[in-house]
Amino acid sequence: MADAPPSTFRTALLGRCPRCGKGPLFNGYLKVALRCPACGLDYSIFDPGDGPAVFVILIVGAIVAGGALFVEFTWQPPYWVHAAIWLPAIIVLSFSLLRLAKSTLLVLQYKHQAREGRLAE
Repeated sequence: MADAPPSTFRTALLGRCPRCGKGPLFNGYLKVALRCPACGLDYSIFDPGDGPAVFVILIVGAIVAGGALFVEFTWQPPYWVHAAIWLPAIIVLSFSLLRLAKSTLLVLQYKHQAREGRLAE
């Protein structure tokens, strides 16, 4: 009996191969590896494009804008306080969510066998 496919959530969270769940998906922080060292899956079939960056920009933007408005209307701090709070928040949230968003899109692309669109001939 064949092994069950790895969990999509766990595989994306850990940045592992979507087929076997063992090999790393990335070579470095955001660079996709060439292939899985465990099962040999060729990662060149994956192309997340700008999707991860768009998701992260929208999510981080909503969190920071909402937080900044809340802080401003509640306490009315000086502008340097906003800079001290929200600039590090933007950096930390962006870097922490970007890898997760990219691995999630890559794993889902494999799971649903998404490919480039082709015109019928």
